Amino acid sequence: MDSSGLEAVFIANRDTLLRFIRSLGATDAEDLVQELWVRIQTAPTGPIASPLSYLYRMANNLMLDRHRAVRQAEKRDREWTEATGGPSLDRSEEPSAERVVIAREQAALAESALQSVGDRAARIFRRHRIDGVEQRVVAAEFGVSLSTVEGDLRKAYRAMIDAKRRYDEA
Repeated sequence: MDSSGLEAVFIANRDTLLRFIRSLGATDAEDLVQELWVRIQTAPTGPIASPLSYLYRMANNLMLDRHRAVRQAEKRDREWTEATGGPSLDRSEEPSAERVVIAREQAALAESALQSVGDRAARIFRRHRIDGVEQRVVAAEFGVSLSTVEGDLRKAYRAMIDAKRRYDEA
C-alpha cells in the first residue's frame, strides 16, 4: 500500500484514532492526530500489510515519544534548578514577608525622594521612566522645553540616588 492508500485509511478512521489517543491519556489528542497526519505525509512509501494496525502503532509511538519528552524536560528543569540554586519546585516563588517589608520601605523612600524635587519634576520623571515616554514628547505634553525636562530628570535622578545611598547606609 502506498502513502495515498495509508492516507485514505487514516481519513476513514480519523475519529477512531482520535479516541484511541485520548484513551491513552492525551490532553492534546487533536495535536497528536495532526502530527500523525504529518508523519504519514512524510513517511516512506511501501507495502503495508495492515494499514490500520500500522496507524495505531504510529499513534502509540507518538504518545510514547511525547511522554519521554515531557519526562526528559522535567528532569532537565529539575537538574537546572538544582545546579543554579534557583527556586525549588517544592518552594513558593512568592517573596518572603521580609522582602515585602523591605520593598515597601524602599518604595516609600523613592516616593519621598520624588516629592522632594517638586510636583512637575516628579510627574516628568514618572512619565519618562515609568511610562516610557520619550523626553521630547514629555516636553510637549508639559508645555516646557526639552532642556527643562532634562533638568527636572537630573534633579529626580539625583534625589533617587541620594535616597538609595541613605537606605544602603542605614
